[in-house]
Amino acid sequence: MGCQLQPVDMKSATTTQRSAAPVRATVRDRDIDTTVERVTDALEEEIVLGVLHPRERLVEDDLCERFVLKRHVARLVLAELEQRGLVERRKNVGALVKSYTPREVMELYAVREILETNAAQRIALPVAAEPLAELVEIQKVHDAAARAGDLRSVFRSNMAFHRALFALSDNQALTEAIREYERRTHAIRSASMLFPHYVEKARTEHHEILEALAGHDQARLVELCREHLVPARDAYLDTYHRRVGAAGGADTGR
Repeated sequence: MGCQLQPVDMKSATTTQRSAAPVRATVRDRDIDTTVERVTDALEEEIVLGVLHPRERLVEDDLCERFVLKRHVARLVLAELEQRGLVERRKNVGALVKSYTPREVMELYAVREILETNAAQRIALPVAAEPLAELVEIQKVHDAAARAGDLRSVFRSNMAFHRALFALSDNQALTEAIREYERRTHAIRSASMLFPHYVEKARTEHHEILEALAGHDQARLVELCREHLVPARDAYLDTYHRRVGAAGGADTGR
């Protein structure tokens, strides 16, 4: 018996095609978002670790070649880096790794001090066993990374420690603001990340913070959080002034 052709429901077929199109678009958009996040995170690490220096240009063609990106995706990466406060765009120049004046550094860290000490004041002491244990485990990763000289892991575990710490303030808006200003100072932190004594100092201070969280001295916790901001800030300012001095220039910091 020959095959009998069944009539095609054109309306149904068209509807199927139309419904499939948004699905494909969603998958494609998700893939682009994942790529942008991956490349942005990689460049963020390089800025923090001093591989990319303040005022260094980020060129679309170089990003396309290095990360195998289409041009519009490279532009999205640069836009995300700008959104994170890691690069700035200048007319007729392009995208540059963000460089801060001394005044900008002091202002940013003044805001961070306000936010982070406020969060420390809100943490109920002593911290319960479970969240404290979570912080201890994060710090073990940070300790191991510091001993191994794995600066990428030091950077990531350091961020994880701070986020878990300030989440204890139980104020989501405050913790989000802390994350935003922490990110905006990533380029500033590059001056201290490359020196072992700064990494060791940060590690030691984390353990002091853990001890304060297990006790009842709120003022001690607040002061530790305030002091924890100083080394990275001052290292950047010192590097800035030495660079300006070596160039024989003067800068008002404005």
